Amino acid sequence: MIRRDAAPRLHVLSLNTGSSSFKFGLYRVGVDRAELLMSGEAEGIDDPAASFHARDADGHKLATTPSQCGAVVRLAMLLDESDLPSPDVIGHRIVHGGPHLREHVLIEGDVLDRLDRAAAFAPLHTPPALAVIRFAQEHFPGVAQVACFDTAFHAGLPDVARMLPIPLRFRAEGVERYGFHGLSCESILARLDHPLPRRLIVAHLGNGASVTAIRDGRSIDTSMGFTPTGGVIMGTRSGDIDPGVLIYLMREHRLDAAMLEDLIDHRSGLLGISGVGGDMRALRRAAPTNADADLAIRMFCASVRKQIAAMAAALEGVDMLVFTGGIGEHDAEARASICGGLSWLGIDIDASGNIAARETISAPGSTCAVRVLRSDEDRQIARHAWQVAVVDRAS
Repeated sequence: MIRRDAAPRLHVLSLNTGSSSFKFGLYRVGVDRAELLMSGEAEGIDDPAASFHARDADGHKLATTPSQCGAVVRLAMLLDESDLPSPDVIGHRIVHGGPHLREHVLIEGDVLDRLDRAAAFAPLHTPPALAVIRFAQEHFPGVAQVACFDTAFHAGLPDVARMLPIPLRFRAEGVERYGFHGLSCESILARLDHPLPRRLIVAHLGNGASVTAIRDGRSIDTSMGFTPTGGVIMGTRSGDIDPGVLIYLMREHRLDAAMLEDLIDHRSGLLGISGVGGDMRALRRAAPTNADADLAIRMFCASVRKQIAAMAAALEGVDMLVFTGGIGEHDAEARASICGGLSWLGIDIDASGNIAARETISAPGSTCAVRVLRSDEDRQIARHAWQVAVVDRAS
């Protein structure tokens, strides 16, 4: 058994495959830190305007290309052609591992087959992640590959949050609340000073969005449920919706399962409400002259506000609220709108601090601290991958 304090520093490549983007980072990881060496992103998968870019730890450009096509291939070429070290371990973000994969795990034996079988739980995210894993296995033979699950952080949800109000027989199939954005929540906890706030709410707001209640560092409730489609309104996902609407669409419009899935995952949310798009920046530009774009923004903020209030009820109060994710970190108007209806919770933000996106935006008299912190899923993936490949593997 290897002692954790004697564990070696290794180079870990984090691969974060999303539904519309691909992020990556190369880290030098040891017991006490994960040092960034290179990071980048491919944006707009399947979009003619897609792009690929990478920077070193100092922010200098390593590569910029106008095409996202073959992003993983381009990353492999970058590593081969540069002076960057080859990875010793590769960590993959997996949104959903189903009921039988709830802890970060080395990808060996039948793990890849089990991930394949669990693809039905997150059909928007898992297939592209599996394709990246298979490419990484081919391009980096012999390098340890680790699956890091977004659901792992929520694996200990109490039964009142975990169970769904449907017949018991479906529980055996794993039909329950899983929760997502767990790696993001963990990265926020890693940035906070100790002792951690006892009652913390993390609002991860981006193309995918969720709100999580954390008590003493542990998730106790979260807005996303069985799949990443539930919860607050998102870019193209509906969030929570009356199931009777889906039954109506099946009965009256003859929508089958595939059509419903496409509707609620790809054509709903901000896109469906506005008819303009699912990107908040585009909606902001359109809102002054487009009533539907304005409505989409207001509905999004209202849905987040309601979930924050729900999580505060689960926590019996709130000591800190953290905004993260693309919208959470960069949209001051959204933060102001969301917090504007929560003064009864002791949430009061400083207008100038909010506009400047300072790390702390709560007003001096606010009884709840309000922070704006960058989510760092890739670094969290690197930490978990190192732990599994080095410490757990040797135990």
